[in-house]
Amino acid sequence: MAEITAKMVQELREKTSAGMMDCKKALVENNGDIEAAADWLRQKGIVKAASKAGRVAASGLVTVVKCDNLGCVVELNAETDFVAKNDKFQKLVADVANKALELKGDFDATMNAVKDDIAATISTIGENMNLRRIAKVAGDKIFSYIHNALVPGMGQIGVVVAINGTDAKIDEIGNKIAMHIAANKPEFMTIDDVDATAVEREKKVFIESGATAGKPENIVEKMVEGRIKKYYGESVLEEQPFVMDPSKTVKDVVAEAGGKLVGFAYFVLGEGIEKREDNLADEVAKMLG
Repeated sequence: MAEITAKMVQELREKTSAGMMDCKKALVENNGDIEAAADWLRQKGIVKAASKAGRVAASGLVTVVKCDNLGCVVELNAETDFVAKNDKFQKLVADVANKALELKGDFDATMNAVKDDIAATISTIGENMNLRRIAKVAGDKIFSYIHNALVPGMGQIGVVVAINGTDAKIDEIGNKIAMHIAANKPEFMTIDDVDATAVEREKKVFIESGATAGKPENIVEKMVEGRIKKYYGESVLEEQPFVMDPSKTVKDVVAEAGGKLVGFAYFVLGEGIEKREDNLADEVAKMLG
C-alpha cells in the first residue's frame, strides 16, 4: 500500500476541485495513483458535484418523517424549483429523511451516510444540492404537517410536534396543533423558554416607540406588562390563541385533551438563505459588450 502524503492529496485537489477527505479516500482506493484517483472521483460523481458547490441552493424540499416516539423534519436544498419536481430528487429527499430518522436526527452522522448519494444525484441532475438541516422531537405521540405539499410528505413548510399523554383526544388535536405551528410560526414553546434578553429588548422597543410618553409611572408599568403579554401571545406556542378557536390558547387546547406539549420543530424552505438576484438585462449587456 503506497503512503498517501499531504502533497499527493493537494495535487489531486488542484486537479479535481474535490474535497480533501474525498481526495484522500480516492488515493487510498487507488493505491496512490493520482490519475486513477481522479477517474475514481469522476466515476463517483464527486468531481462534478464539487464543481457546483459554490452555487446558491435555496430551493428544494422540506419533509417530515416519524416512527414510534421520534419525529424529524429535514430540509434538502437544490438550485431551482424545477428540480423539486424531479423524481430522482424526491427519492433522494425521502432516503435522506429515512436515514435521519434511523440515526435519531444526528446531522453529522446522517450527512456522512448520505453524502455519496447526494453527490451522485448532483452528477445526474446537474444542480448543486445541500442537506441544510435536521431537527427532531421526541414524545409519547408525534404529529406532523406539510404546507404547500408538492407530493405527499414533501413541501415548503414542514412541522413536527411531540405531545405527551395517552388520551385518545390527543390524536384528534395533534395534527391541528402542527397546522397551527405552520400558520403562526412560534419562536418558543413555553414562557420559560423565552430568553430574558429578548423580553428586555421588547420592553425597550415598546418604550422607545413613544407609546408611554407622558404617562404616569404606574400606567407605564401596566402598559409594558400588557405589551409583554402580547409578545408572549405572538411568539410562545403555548400562549398563542389557537388558530381554530382563538378563545383558547394552545396550552388550553392540549390540556383539555389530556396532553402536554414537549417539543416542536418546523422548517420553512430556504428561510435565511441569501438568494442571488440576477438581472437578465445586465447579463445580456455583458455578453454583447
